[in-house]
Amino acid sequence: MKEGLAGKIAKSFIGSKLTVLLMIVFMVIGVYSSFLIPREEEPQIDVPMADIFVGYPGASPSEVEARVVKPLEKLISNIKGVEYVYSTSMKEQGMVIVQFYVGEDIERSFVKLYNEINKHMDIMPEGVTFPLIKTRAIDDVPVLGLTLWSENYDDYQLNLIAQELSNEIEKVNDVSITKRIGGRDRQLRVVLDKDKMAESGLDFLSISQMIKANNQQLSSGSFNKSDTEFLVNTGDFLSSVEDVENLVVGIQQGQPIYLKQIATILDGPEISKDYVALGFGQASAKSSEYNGEYPAVTISVAKRKGADAMKISSVILDKVEHLKTTLIPDDVHVEVTRNYGETASQKVSELLLH
Repeated sequence: MKEGLAGKIAKSFIGSKLTVLLMIVFMVIGVYSSFLIPREEEPQIDVPMADIFVGYPGASPSEVEARVVKPLEKLISNIKGVEYVYSTSMKEQGMVIVQFYVGEDIERSFVKLYNEINKHMDIMPEGVTFPLIKTRAIDDVPVLGLTLWSENYDDYQLNLIAQELSNEIEKVNDVSITKRIGGRDRQLRVVLDKDKMAESGLDFLSISQMIKANNQQLSSGSFNKSDTEFLVNTGDFLSSVEDVENLVVGIQQGQPIYLKQIATILDGPEISKDYVALGFGQASAKSSEYNGEYPAVTISVAKRKGADAMKISSVILDKVEHLKTTLIPDDVHVEVTRNYGETASQKVSELLLH
């Protein structure tokens, strides 16, 4: 009886004119939905990970391993949901990498990690710095890489332009973080003259302490007047060569000793920590015109969780094109060295085609 009724319903549905209409509606909804779903290069799998950095001033790598890293490993391994624990021990510092099982709740996992470390800090030897925990996730992988290079600018000048460009990119919705790779930052360097220091009776440590003491701003309270509260700050940060040169670092025979009397102050790029260069291989169309290596600075861009990589990349690239008329000089080139939005779109389009 039931089978006969089901057969009649099926036959009536197949023969109904509404069936074709419903199929068309479902197809339109499916196609429309495919354009709304965020397109990703990497699978969005929850794998909570964290890097734990801890310092132990004056300790050798073996001491760091035995007294800090090993206890941390044992402590973290006992946390429910932890799958792997890796570690590296170096002079005066160590790093522990913790990975939870796939599917573990990210927020709860990190809360358990923070609580367990804080609860057992008393077992750490004296002098160990408080652990710095940096969480990791799949969205930390940059979706876009922009490399600035030039024939006429060095890496210091390119870094200044990249810094301004990064500030503009961070204004785009759903951009999580930007990072600059390569280039040198501005730095005020104090080059001391040991002979003049000896004549003045000063040493390196006292001069360093004086510079640190003068390079800060402190809150000194407040006062009220006419129903208005005024905040009072004392001191200021050093920002120019003149500020540093005119620091009083000592007194000799009742006369102040200025830093410029015993040192040379240099304002310019810092000492290079890393180098980034860009060149074109023979397969590139630009290899005939640009056949060398040029100083470069790369900006990597990561997105917020759940955001569409393709849309974000498109918005950023459009903004960069606009900024070429105002912020980026004509002789500074911008190469797209990584674009997950483009590759994700190609793979999704191929999937939909099949």
